[in-house]
Amino acid sequence: MEKRLVAATEIIEQQLDAEIEKLDNLDNDDLDAIRRDRLAAMKKRQQKNLITVYKQEWVANGHGHYTELQDEKEFIETINKSENVVCHFYRDQSMRCKIVDKHLQILAPKHLETKFCKINAEKSPFLTDKLSIRILPTMCLVKDRKASYIQGFSEFGNVDDFTTETMEWRFGLSKVLEYEGDLRYPPSVLQRNKKGMAKKTIRGGRKGEDSDSDSDY
Repeated sequence: MEKRLVAATEIIEQQLDAEIEKLDNLDNDDLDAIRRDRLAAMKKRQQKNLITVYKQEWVANGHGHYTELQDEKEFIETINKSENVVCHFYRDQSMRCKIVDKHLQILAPKHLETKFCKINAEKSPFLTDKLSIRILPTMCLVKDRKASYIQGFSEFGNVDDFTTETMEWRFGLSKVLEYEGDLRYPPSVLQRNKKGMAKKTIRGGRKGEDSDSDSDY
């Protein structure tokens, strides 16, 4: 046992000596690189800590859930507390409002940075009139207390079966959520382009392959 401890100690000492020698032989460029790496690591830790603080604040403000606001006062409180807000002005009898509900329920837990909520337009006549809301559904997008509006489905292709990704992309254009895709094109266009490229590849075939091979297209 004693011999093994001595051997282990010698190995550790050799490793320490090697590290010390390596440090002694570093030039200024090497030291600068180490400093840059350490600074980058520190910034990364600080950013991670900051994101954790933000998430705690968002959750405390009700982010992560699609909630209903009871009145105009709660609407004002919401846009004062949260930097990014998507508020759906709805009517109970509207099928299109129910479609919006479905998509916002999916987006709320995905984008903690945004407060997703809704308010009954018929029960909030003062606010509805103040914001000049005439079409339902209307989505009020608030970024730093500055509002823009999406009325009806015209910006989603004017169809009822648009995807949640399309709505997410449109919200990304207004910067009320952090969109990770390509803002230049809606997801439907990118998807069609990918399918078109796949068709060309399959139909054209590859050198040495049968161009009439089976496909899903």
